[in-house]
Amino acid sequence: MTKKGLAELLKYSSPQEIYVITHYNVLKRIFCPFQVLILQEIGELQKGQVAFVTEVKVTLGIKTVFIINNEAYYYSYFDIII
Repeated sequence: MTKKGLAELLKYSSPQEIYVITHYNVLKRIFCPFQVLILQEIGELQKGQVAFVTEVKVTLGIKTVFIINNEAYYYSYFDIII
């Protein structure tokens, strides 16, 4: 995706919220900061620890990134706690 295409896509999103589908197929909007469970050790974060996501970003490759303690991590390392 080009930077222009990404800019167009991001006009409709916010770094302060994320939409998730629960186990019961319910769409929920969650606002930052929200809690996540760390699924594997990454950087200074330990498996099983709970952390707070302060922002949600998107890479040029359209991958979701969570900002935790001012560091960016791919969303796949976490489970969102609802």
